[in-house]
Parts: sequence; C-alpha cells; structure tokens
Amino acid sequence: MSSMGPRGGRPGKKETGPKAKFNQLWPYMKEQRRLLVIAVILSLVSAGVNLAQPLVVGRIISTVQKGADVLPIALLLLVITLLSAVAGGAMYFVLAKAGEGVVFSARSKLSTRLLRLPIFEYDLRRTGDLVSRVGSDTTLLRAALTQGLVDGAGGALLFIGSVVAMAVIDWLLLSITLVMISIAVAAIGVSSRRIRAATTKAQERVGNMSASVERALSAVRTIRAARAEARESAQIQTDATEAFTQGVKIARINSWVTPIGGLAANGAFIVVLGVGGYRVASGQTEVASLITFILLMFIMIRPVGQFFGAYSSVQSALGALARIQEILDIPLEDSDAERAQKSRRSAVNKTAIEFKKVKFSYPARPETAIDKDGKAIPNAAPIMSEPKEVLKGISFKIERGSRVAIVGPSGAGKSTVFSLIERFYEPTGGEILLDGQAVHAISRSDLRGQIGYVEQDAPVLAGSIRENLLIGAPDATEAELKRVLKEVNLTAVLKRDKRGLDAEVGEQGIMLSGGERQRLAIARTLLSAPPIMLLDESTSSLDGLNEQRMREAIDAVAKNRTMIVIAHRLSTVVDSDQIIVIDEGKVIGSGTHKQLLKSTPLYKELAGTQMLN
Repeated sequence: MSSMGPRGGRPGKKETGPKAKFNQLWPYMKEQRRLLVIAVILSLVSAGVNLAQPLVVGRIISTVQKGADVLPIALLLLVITLLSAVAGGAMYFVLAKAGEGVVFSARSKLSTRLLRLPIFEYDLRRTGDLVSRVGSDTTLLRAALTQGLVDGAGGALLFIGSVVAMAVIDWLLLSITLVMISIAVAAIGVSSRRIRAATTKAQERVGNMSASVERALSAVRTIRAARAEARESAQIQTDATEAFTQGVKIARINSWVTPIGGLAANGAFIVVLGVGGYRVASGQTEVASLITFILLMFIMIRPVGQFFGAYSSVQSALGALARIQEILDIPLEDSDAERAQKSRRSAVNKTAIEFKKVKFSYPARPETAIDKDGKAIPNAAPIMSEPKEVLKGISFKIERGSRVAIVGPSGAGKSTVFSLIERFYEPTGGEILLDGQAVHAISRSDLRGQIGYVEQDAPVLAGSIRENLLIGAPDATEAELKRVLKEVNLTAVLKRDKRGLDAEVGEQGIMLSGGERQRLAIARTLLSAPPIMLLDESTSSLDGLNEQRMREAIDAVAKNRTMIVIAHRLSTVVDSDQIIVIDEGKVIGSGTHKQLLKSTPLYKELAGTQMLN
C-alpha cells in the first residue's frame, strides 16, 4: 500500500534521511593504518617539541637575568624549532597521502558498486546525484582523517602536556584559563551538533544540482531546439540556490567556532596577563615563569581550536558518509550468485525460453508531491506511487533455433518481457525457464553470457568504434571487428575517418546517425555470437535499404540460434516462425503471420495500418 501525500490531501511525512556513525569511517582508516601510525608518531614528536619550546624560552630568560652564557640554550631552541618544522612537514605529507588513499578507496568501492546495483535502483535515482556521491561526497572523507584522528592525537598531547606544565608553574592562573576555555567549549559544542544534519542536506542539494546539470546536458540539442534554455537554467539555479542556502547555514554554524574560540583565547590572555602581572609585581612569581606560562597557554588553546575544527570536519564527513553508505548498503544485483548454478543446456529440451503464467509489476517509487494546480510543492517529502502491473499472467514457448517476433501496441509490455529474460527484474508471479531450467536458479552472469541484447534506444558509449565493439567481446580481433561491421553495413563509417576503428563516436554516439548507432549496437551484439539474441526495435531508425541489409545480416547470424525480435514494423517480422501478440500485459494471439490475420483482430488491424494484409 502506498503512503498518501499531498495528492491525497494529506501532507507527506518528512523523512529523517540516512545517518552514519564515526565507527563506519574505521574500515577506510584501517586500510591506511601504516601511514596513520607514522602520522600519529610524527604528530606526537611535533607536539613534544612544541611543548619544549616555552620551557627553553623560560630558561633563556632566566639565564639572561643571571648574566650567564645563553648561546648553548639558544642553539637548543634553534634545533627544537627546526625539528618541529621538519616533523610538521613530514606529518602533513603523510596525512595528505593517507587522506587521498581514503578518498580513493571510497571512490573505488562506490563506483564499483554503482555498476552492479539492481536495475530498479537506477529507476529510482537520478544519475547526477549518484555521480555527486562519487565526486564531492567522497572528498569530504579526507577532512575526517586529516583534521580528525591525527589532529586529535597530537592535540591531546599538547593539551595535557601544557596543562601539566602550567599547573607546575602556577595553578591559580591555570584555573582561570580552564574556566574561560570551558565556557567556550560548552557554547561551541552546542552549536556544532547541527553541522552533520546541515551537511547531509547540503550534499543532497549538490546532488540535485548535479542531476539537473546532467539532465540538461544530456538533452542539450532538444533543449536548444525547444528554446527551453531559460527554463532549464532556472531549474539548475533553483537547485544551486538550495545548495547555497545550506552552505550558508553550515557557514553560519561554523562562524560561531572561530569568534568564540578567539574570544576565549583573548579573554584568557588578558586575565592571565593582568593577574600574572600583579603576581610578578608582588614577588609571588618570576617574569620568566609568567612568559613561559603564557606561551604554554597559547599552545594549550591551539588544540582546543583544532578540536572544534576537527569536530566540524568529522560531522561534515559523517553527513557525506551517510550518503555513500546508503549506496554501499544496497544489496548487489548478483547477490544470489552463491546459490545460483551454471545453466545446464540440454540437447533434448527443444524449448529455449518458456514463460509460465508470468506476472510483473513495477515497484512503487517516490514521486514529487504536487498541489491541486499540478505544481510541485517546495520542500515536501516525496510520495510513493502505486505499483504498476505490466504483465498479467502471460504464457508462451519459444523453440530453440526459431525466429520469434513479439508485437503489440506501445505500453503492452513487450520490452518488459526482455527485461525479465535478462533478469533485470524478477517476476512477481509465475516462472521463466531457460532450456527447461528456472532462470532464478542460474547466475545472472551465466544467463547473460548466453543472451545477446540490443536495447530499444541502442545506446553507444563515448569512445571509439573499437571500444564500443569490444564491450561484449574484449578478445575479438581487428578482422572480426571489420567483418561484423560489414555485416551490418557500417563499413562506410570506417572510411569517413582516417583513424578507422579508432574514430571517436562522441558523447552518446552523437557523431553517428540514429541508424548508425543502432547498427553499431547490433554489431556489438553479433560479435559475441550468443545462442539467444534479443532485439528490441532494432530496425526502428533504419531506412528501407539499410533495413533490408540489416535483415539479411540478422538472417545470417540467426542460423542455429534463437532469435527474438520486438518490432512495430511488421514488415520485418512477417517471415518469423512464430509471432506473439501482446496487449495490455496479456498474450492475445500466437502463430504465423497468416494465422494471426485470421485469428487475432488486433494483429489484423496492425497489419492493415501498415498495408500488410
């Protein structure tokens, strides 16, 4: 049952969104543990050296007051200062390398996962948002490492060491300093709790903006032709404005950290200087001790500021990690691989594919809430659509080695049949068999190794002709590539560019015509020569001459293979061994062209509109 939203007159329930905990960062840090150990050691060395500097300065002042030789102590201070610089620089490099390693690991895991999610996950999500998670979200993990763990370790030593040294020098001044800092800590702690939620929202808005840009650029010619640049730009600006608003919100929260920390530091310094000056004047302490104390106080305050900077960075990283982890927690499409078995092809079984009372409904998906005027409601939670039933208990058999056509009006469920054969989706009822074996008992990898699939939109990937052809047959020779291009009448494309097979096809194959893109997609499938071929509207963009040549090429490779074709042009399928007619998710007829003209009114109507009866 779908939840009601604004369309039903009830406001949608606002979702809290994904959350992440600090321990979920540990697997990424564990991979860099060697570098992190080195960085922590360098941080401790740097902290120890920094703590020694005020003490040496105090000794110099005392030595000068006594009129003794100050050169040895001054040289010691120089060595300590140089050591501090070297340790700090080395720590920075090691941390930067470890941080890049964390980002690389997150991007590798996420990008690998994104290519193996269940198909319906792509239906529910926007491409640009997924790209944003790989790009900007993973980058934020670096700060959790560089400003979190190591800064915390070194800062803790600086703080504790400073407090101990300051307590030895003057416990009263230390008490005053700690009171001032505690007030700042409490104020900053309250403000910083809101950073993670704000960062998560900000990253979501950036994802929306990336999705809008990706949507516009992928259809830029259509947008230009429709003179819709202003409208699309306005949508991108809206998403960018929302990202800006969230970014300002984070900046507003973070803006409390620096002034409060600075106020605490300045206030502590003024009070300590006043009280300490009085104690020096009254002979209760020495000038060298007061200067040493003040230097230690600033060393102690620095890690406090680092802590809140680290806290803010970690909260931001956790907000981004929540979005990353949301994808990593989705079960992979091939999670059934362990229980699935290799397909056992039988020479006795004459049926290649069989559907037994198969039902299928697309799952409910979130939709934008709209008001009574059909306009989107700003900041409203999405509402869930009703599941859409597409197939309503269809049954048919396809014999091995036969050529079968599936026809019917748009939206009848033809392409869904192919999606179920490929196991992009699982049927909600009934059973699908491959050579007598249930497809759910076959691993998807083995199943798809037996099936060649040419999609309706015939996608071509950015890159060269060679790269597109080698997707399904990476070991094919150059001679085989040229042979398959000749079979689909694409040799002319090779002659247009002196690079031949290495000629670029452009983003989404824009350098090719629609028919050429379709033929390249078919050539890609023919190259792998699978025993079963699925062609979805494979000739829809071809002219009459190229359609005839394509049919000849398909006829040549169809020998001894099972060929299943979806087509609106009945002229391409009239000679099929079997034609299956689907309407409104049901099989309403099956037979040869002549048989269906007599038995199935819808087929006769379709043939009549194409002058084939």
